[in-house]
Amino acid sequence: MKNLLTWLCLLIFWINNAQDLELKAQVRHTIDELREFVAIPNDALNHSDINRNLSWLTKKFNERGFNSSVLFTEGESLFFAALPMEDDKPTILFYMHFDGQAVDPAKWNQPDPYKVVLKTKDNDEWKTISFDDLKEDVNYEWRLFGRSTSDDKGPIVMFLNTIDLLKKNNVEIPFNIKVILDGEEEKSSIPLPKAVKEYRELLEADFLVISDGPVHSSGKPTIAYGARGITTLTLTTYGPINPQHSGHYGNYAPNPGFQLARVLAGMKDKDGKVLIDGYYDGISLDESTLNILQSVPDDGKVINSYLEIKQAEKVGTFYQEALQYPSLNIRGLSSGWVGEKTRTIIPATATAEIDIRLVPESDGIRLKNLVKKHIENEGYYVMAEVPDKSQRMKHDKIITITEGTVTNAFRTDLDNPYGIYLVDTFKKTFSEDVVQIRIMGGTVPIAPFIDELKIPAFLVPLVNPDNNQHSPNENLKIGQIAYGIRVFYAMMSNKIE
Repeated sequence: MKNLLTWLCLLIFWINNAQDLELKAQVRHTIDELREFVAIPNDALNHSDINRNLSWLTKKFNERGFNSSVLFTEGESLFFAALPMEDDKPTILFYMHFDGQAVDPAKWNQPDPYKVVLKTKDNDEWKTISFDDLKEDVNYEWRLFGRSTSDDKGPIVMFLNTIDLLKKNNVEIPFNIKVILDGEEEKSSIPLPKAVKEYRELLEADFLVISDGPVHSSGKPTIAYGARGITTLTLTTYGPINPQHSGHYGNYAPNPGFQLARVLAGMKDKDGKVLIDGYYDGISLDESTLNILQSVPDDGKVINSYLEIKQAEKVGTFYQEALQYPSLNIRGLSSGWVGEKTRTIIPATATAEIDIRLVPESDGIRLKNLVKKHIENEGYYVMAEVPDKSQRMKHDKIITITEGTVTNAFRTDLDNPYGIYLVDTFKKTFSEDVVQIRIMGGTVPIAPFIDELKIPAFLVPLVNPDNNQHSPNENLKIGQIAYGIRVFYAMMSNKIE
């Protein structure tokens, strides 16, 4: 009996070791393919970049047996791919994006942000090493630096290599698989709502999985059931028609900077709560929801230390609760000149750029109207354009407000059956609890799929939290490639009970 147990233990060890080596070999291949993909620039503002990426995607998906199409929109095209369909299987629609933020090469610690660099940490500094050092027994702590390694080309290549591994292991996928890849997510995907409506039949599915963004800072398997939306406002106040000498006209000409400061200061109290009437209407959190929010392993002290702030605002009593409310954020301020260019003048204008993060209970147009009404009640004449002389001479206080588009929030119920399936699958795969986030702070343009297709959606992030997405030195931890392949493998090999 003892010999039998020993033999079984050795067999289990051998199987686990073989699986680990198989995974590492696939990770190694993923790295090479990701380098190839990243080498194609993907600036969301450059049409030719997007077209070259579409060609690469078509080739790579077709090689894996997908039927693919380029879906034309009023903006950049979408990429669609599907494995052969079977009527008796439920369908997963995967969403990712292949465009990226623009780069300023001078701010990167490498010659070309589109040529992936391999680095290891040495005395708290990242040191470049040769890809010749990268054998099949890859070091999961090393990182790949380059634009879109994490956001969002990395997950796309992880998905492709998972398909390779499933085929290699002769796994029958218990789902129909569809993939939609966005070509202008970094430009807010403005054509997406109309495109989803136009291609509705092609995109029909039982549920949607979005692989974008980082896992929770704990590194645990993560599922988010929603994401906040966003809209924007630009506010401009006016002083003299041209900047004036502050000695000659100080105490006489109104200063637009002070005007704007008073407008902005009146929108929030000292604890950061919005004072505008009706701003938080419709939001309530019951005990079961609060329990889910409190189950997320955040540490307020760690977050505050990372931000280097003594105290957080009090919109919520803890981080996850704060995300359940719409925000009102000043993302930029401008008036006159500062620093070495400062001048002793009264500025002609002052401008504030505002973003409003939305939750499903809050309508972006309604919130913008509440902000405008609040400003009107402060005695301002509100315009949508720059005032002319007759308007300036008629009104004491003028403000120009221009509006951005609205990307809606979305949120799937926490007890949705497909969500339960994902949580159970990840618990089984990783043998640990899954971090369940009710709504993420960031925005992904998913609401059109939910509104048109009437399906639940889940964010399944894959990359490391410190990946520097949108910033110089964006990177992907190699261990997250292994994690991503395991996640996709689990999703596409486990049946719904």
